[in-house]
Amino acid sequence: MTEREIPDAYLEGYARILAEVSATGRRLTRQEIESRRALGEQAADAGHGLRALVGAHLAAARTARPGAPGSVDSTLAAVQQVVDAFAEGYERAQLLAVRQEEAARREFIDDLLYGRSDLGRLAERAERFGLRLSHAHAVAVAQGRAAYGEGDPVPRQVEHALIARFGNRNVLLTTKDGRLLCVAPGHEDEVLPYFAKQAHAATEGGRVAIGRLQPGPGGVVQSYEEALSALAMAERLGLDDPVLRAADLLVYPVLTRDRQAMADLVVNTLGPLTTARGGAQPLLDTLTAYFESGCVAAEAARRLSLSVRAMTYRLDRIHQLTGANPADPAHRYKLQTAVIGARLLDWPAEEL
Repeated sequence: MTEREIPDAYLEGYARILAEVSATGRRLTRQEIESRRALGEQAADAGHGLRALVGAHLAAARTARPGAPGSVDSTLAAVQQVVDAFAEGYERAQLLAVRQEEAARREFIDDLLYGRSDLGRLAERAERFGLRLSHAHAVAVAQGRAAYGEGDPVPRQVEHALIARFGNRNVLLTTKDGRLLCVAPGHEDEVLPYFAKQAHAATEGGRVAIGRLQPGPGGVVQSYEEALSALAMAERLGLDDPVLRAADLLVYPVLTRDRQAMADLVVNTLGPLTTARGGAQPLLDTLTAYFESGCVAAEAARRLSLSVRAMTYRLDRIHQLTGANPADPAHRYKLQTAVIGARLLDWPAEEL
């Protein structure tokens, strides 16, 4: 692409400055330096490239080059001052533009994820950032040991990996509340799994949750909230999967939709465990390991670093205290549901 011709307005007063400096050997005045900075800002705002602008200054310097001996050093010093001041103004304008763009992007992301803006207006703004909210989207959220900001190395590493693999495919990568977020359209079904893989590696073992695909302008916030809920659910349940899909965890929101009913089930079913020596937690851990191992006592014992005999004793003790036998299919569902509820409600640490 050919550079646009640089208007003479950005060189206004330049030839006069060079002529005076060449004749007197003086340095530029403060007012002259400030005028060059102002012209640099104007040129940046107009979209001219810095390389072409510097070239125009050097070409003008050659045209205005004085013929008197001994004037070259002063002229070159003046050219250096002019170009330096001009470039400073140019960079200042660019930095301001970048900050304004970042502020606009952050405001858009906040509105997008919290649904605080008119959906029609939000859809219009989204196109500026590469999203078409008329399509269905899904959101993935990655959480690591540290909190991440927009310009940190980890988000940049993940972004570079996504761009290298997919290019520009209407994908938005950002950060929110210290987490990495990726918003992708539904037809790009490879993007979020790849993001999850890269984010898990970049965060050194962080966890990633992927919300369900949701349609329309409000779909992004729904998918985002599902991903956050999946992360919180995994934390409470102690799930160790590096990548979680909200679609696979739908049973847990259903179980906790009526919190009071779940609390009653936990207290009525597992409450007697609090009378055991050592409290309810060791026996609750026993039930958790037993159910997660497919109700195989030997495997559950291995997970808890117990002997099979000790495991069997604990299961018998649970049967005695609760009246429900973990090995009996007729009792198992009730016990397992109560155990899941206890973990979701953080019982017995939290009183119900």
